[in-house]
Amino acid sequence: MEPTVAARALSAATEITRTVLSGDDPDAVLPLVVRHAVEIADADLGLLMVRDEDGSVTVEAAYGDGADTSGLVGLVLPPESAAGRVAGGAEPVFADDVTSDPRTSQYVPTELAGYGPFAAAPFGTVGTRLGVLTVYRSPHRPIFDTGTGELLTAFAGQAGVVLALADGADARHRLTLYQERERIARELHDVVVQRLYAAGMQLDRVHRRLHRRFARTERDRLGEAIEQLDQTIEEIRGTVRDLRSPEPVPETPDDGDLAESARSEVRIAGELLGYPPTLELSGELAGIPGERGDHIRAALREALSNVVRHSGASEVRVTLERDDREIRLRVRDNGCGVPADVARRGLRHLAERAGAAGGRFDVNSSPSMGTMVALEIPL
Repeated sequence: MEPTVAARALSAATEITRTVLSGDDPDAVLPLVVRHAVEIADADLGLLMVRDEDGSVTVEAAYGDGADTSGLVGLVLPPESAAGRVAGGAEPVFADDVTSDPRTSQYVPTELAGYGPFAAAPFGTVGTRLGVLTVYRSPHRPIFDTGTGELLTAFAGQAGVVLALADGADARHRLTLYQERERIARELHDVVVQRLYAAGMQLDRVHRRLHRRFARTERDRLGEAIEQLDQTIEEIRGTVRDLRSPEPVPETPDDGDLAESARSEVRIAGELLGYPPTLELSGELAGIPGERGDHIRAALREALSNVVRHSGASEVRVTLERDDREIRLRVRDNGCGVPADVARRGLRHLAERAGAAGGRFDVNSSPSMGTMVALEIPL
């Protein structure tokens, strides 16, 4: 083997490794791999094919020295083809003529019928085989010698391993990022939102109790501050939803303990009401899928907020049940009902949540009977 050829192969492998480690998308590196393979093997055409689940191989990148390769990307060869067999675990294949060799001739597509000498090397190692790297020469040119074939095989294996490792590192990075986003979301949801919620409820209670003492201007300012707190809480909840919906990563949503969440919400409401609401829990409330649990938490929080702000109730009962089919939430109070002039934006939002989850949300309210908020979410 000529020293210059080996040096080119080493330089090519180094460039590919450096490009991958620089953070480029591994898919964007495939054309670089094919171009270097053509140069190392002194070929006229190179194809990098990725193995599909059914054993067939699909051309993902192509490079030809002066040849038009635009129609080759996306070309599919069957599992029985030489490329398909090599990608599936067979030994490398070297043919004097791709169109006449019995190992290759039966599966040569029209787009490749004009070539002669052929070589196919596995892309990756035995344990991390991703596909196959094939090179072609024009019919009048010499066949691929043993040294070139061995060098091509080594290069294809090394390049495949680099890409496989880069893909694994990228997956680990995305997983770490997702976990950090989830931690931030949990802190916002469990700490910041709860504190803002409690502060807003306390301000609202002060606002209602001292309504007659305030001048209209001061009263309006306090009401505006409460409204801004509500808006801030909603914005943070939106941020939490965004943080918990990152780029797709094979990760199970957080399945929190819904019973503990219910106790926390009822405890906060009790501090503001001056008496503890009754809480009844039934069924296994741990391990509720994250999104459905969030629907229940949001409904409970909104219902108790309305009780504290508007109802004047002396009794509140919260019931949370789970069976094999669904989760059911009921919040009942004996207050004056939801006043007509109160904004119902939060209730409409809960109805939209329930509809999106395939469930039901109902509010029954009257001055004489109080209010009942009901939410049913299917499992």
